[in-house]
Amino acid sequence: MKKIYMILLVLILVFVLAACASNDSPAPAPAPDPAPADSDADDANGDEDLIFLTLEELAQFDGRGDNLAYVAIDGIIYDVTNVPQWRSGSHQGNMAGQDLTDVINNRAPHGTRVLGNLPVVGRLVD
Repeated sequence: MKKIYMILLVLILVFVLAACASNDSPAPAPAPDPAPADSDADDANGDEDLIFLTLEELAQFDGRGDNLAYVAIDGIIYDVTNVPQWRSGSHQGNMAGQDLTDVINNRAPHGTRVLGNLPVVGRLVD
């Protein structure tokens, strides 16, 4: 009977020590809230996360081969690389690597409502 009490005492001691040890470790940091992928996302994160491209530099992001596919709308550069409709860097006769402000505002049937789903990667500069 004495052995059973000793075993129980040791088990209780092990559980208490384990509980104390887990309380000593710092709590994990909370995950940051993801920023919404719209034109205000760059303002929330600051411009330090954005790239700044001229039209000539933007043209390199045409989605052909291994190039990323970026488009500019109203001075904001969006990444369309992973958008299935922009496969191979073109969509409805429009090419990535260009300022498509006129197209999205005046000719695209969906207008600007699709922009909220796209990652903002930069700003167009003169």
